[in-house]
Amino acid sequence: MIVRLVKMTFRANETSNFEQLFTKVQPLISGFEGCLGVELLKGTTSENKACVYFTRSLWMEEKNLEAYRASGLFAETWNATKAMFAEKAEAWSTKIVSNEI
Repeated sequence: MIVRLVKMTFRANETSNFEQLFTKVQPLISGFEGCLGVELLKGTTSENKACVYFTRSLWMEEKNLEAYRASGLFAETWNATKAMFAEKAEAWSTKIVSNEI
Protein backbone atom coordinates (compact mmCIF):
# COMPACT_ATOMS: atom_id res chain seq x y z
CA MET A 1 0.00 0.00 0.00
CA ILE A 2 1.23 3.50 -0.87
CA VAL A 3 0.40 6.61 1.14
CA ARG A 4 0.84 9.81 -0.87
CA LEU A 5 1.25 13.02 1.11
CA VAL A 6 1.19 16.41 -0.58
CA LYS A 7 1.83 19.70 1.25
CA MET A 8 0.41 22.79 -0.46
CA THR A 9 0.55 26.40 0.68
CA PHE A 10 -2.19 28.66 -0.68
CA ARG A 11 -2.66 32.38 -0.78
CA ALA A 12 -5.23 33.21 1.93
CA ASN A 13 -7.72 34.55 -0.61
CA GLU A 14 -7.66 31.21 -2.49
CA THR A 15 -8.49 28.80 0.34
CA SER A 16 -12.23 28.78 -0.32
CA ASN A 17 -11.62 28.21 -4.04
CA PHE A 18 -9.29 25.31 -3.29
CA GLU A 19 -11.69 23.69 -0.83
CA GLN A 20 -14.48 23.91 -3.42
CA LEU A 21 -12.22 22.35 -6.06
CA PHE A 22 -11.21 19.56 -3.69
CA THR A 23 -14.85 18.82 -2.81
CA LYS A 24 -15.60 18.51 -6.52
CA VAL A 25 -12.68 16.21 -7.43
CA GLN A 26 -12.41 14.11 -4.26
CA PRO A 27 -14.97 11.50 -5.38
CA LEU A 28 -13.34 11.33 -8.83
CA ILE A 29 -9.90 10.72 -7.33
CA SER A 30 -11.27 8.22 -4.81
CA GLY A 31 -12.96 6.37 -7.66
CA PHE A 32 -9.74 6.04 -9.62
CA GLU A 33 -8.56 2.44 -10.01
CA GLY A 34 -6.45 1.41 -7.03
CA CYS A 35 -7.30 4.46 -4.90
CA LEU A 36 -8.59 3.58 -1.45
CA GLY A 37 -9.44 7.19 -0.59
CA VAL A 38 -8.17 10.73 -0.33
CA GLU A 39 -8.56 13.23 2.48
CA LEU A 40 -7.84 16.90 2.97
CA LEU A 41 -6.13 18.24 6.08
CA LYS A 42 -5.67 21.91 6.97
CA GLY A 43 -2.80 23.27 9.05
CA THR A 44 -3.81 24.79 12.36
CA THR A 45 -1.58 27.85 11.97
CA SER A 46 -1.13 30.32 9.16
CA GLU A 47 2.19 31.86 8.23
CA ASN A 48 2.38 35.16 6.37
CA LYS A 49 -1.36 35.06 5.64
CA ALA A 50 -0.93 31.82 3.68
CA CYS A 51 -2.73 28.59 4.53
CA VAL A 52 -1.16 25.14 4.50
CA TYR A 53 -3.14 22.10 3.40
CA PHE A 54 -2.15 18.47 3.06
CA THR A 55 -3.73 15.73 1.02
CA ARG A 56 -3.33 12.13 2.09
CA SER A 57 -4.28 9.46 -0.39
CA LEU A 58 -4.05 5.68 -0.14
CA TRP A 59 -3.18 3.56 -3.17
CA MET A 60 -3.08 -0.21 -3.59
CA GLU A 61 0.16 -0.08 -5.59
CA GLU A 62 2.65 2.45 -6.95
CA LYS A 63 1.44 1.69 -10.48
CA ASN A 64 -2.08 2.89 -9.54
CA LEU A 65 -0.72 6.18 -8.22
CA GLU A 66 1.42 6.64 -11.33
CA ALA A 67 -1.56 5.92 -13.62
CA TYR A 68 -3.54 8.61 -11.80
CA ARG A 69 -0.62 11.07 -12.05
CA ALA A 70 -0.52 10.44 -15.83
CA SER A 71 -4.28 11.01 -16.21
CA GLY A 72 -6.19 13.97 -17.59
CA LEU A 73 -7.99 14.27 -14.25
CA PHE A 74 -4.68 14.84 -12.46
CA ALA A 75 -3.41 17.29 -15.09
CA GLU A 76 -6.56 19.39 -14.99
CA THR A 77 -6.81 19.35 -11.19
CA TRP A 78 -3.12 20.07 -10.63
CA ASN A 79 -3.08 22.97 -13.10
CA ALA A 80 -6.07 24.59 -11.39
CA THR A 81 -4.55 23.97 -7.96
CA LYS A 82 -1.08 25.32 -8.80
CA ALA A 83 -2.60 28.63 -9.88
CA MET A 84 -3.62 29.22 -6.24
CA PHE A 85 -0.26 28.44 -4.59
CA ALA A 86 1.68 30.86 -2.42
CA GLU A 87 4.66 28.46 -2.46
CA LYS A 88 5.83 25.41 -4.37
CA ALA A 89 4.18 22.15 -3.24
CA GLU A 90 6.04 19.24 -1.66
CA ALA A 91 5.07 15.59 -2.07
CA TRP A 92 6.12 12.23 -0.68
CA SER A 93 5.20 8.64 -1.46
CA THR A 94 5.44 6.50 1.66
CA LYS A 95 4.61 3.04 2.98
CA ILE A 96 2.99 2.30 6.33
CA VAL A 97 5.52 0.80 8.73
CA SER A 98 3.35 0.74 11.85
CA ASN A 99 -0.35 1.39 12.25
CA GLU A 100 -1.21 1.96 15.90
CA ILE A 101 -3.89 4.65 15.61
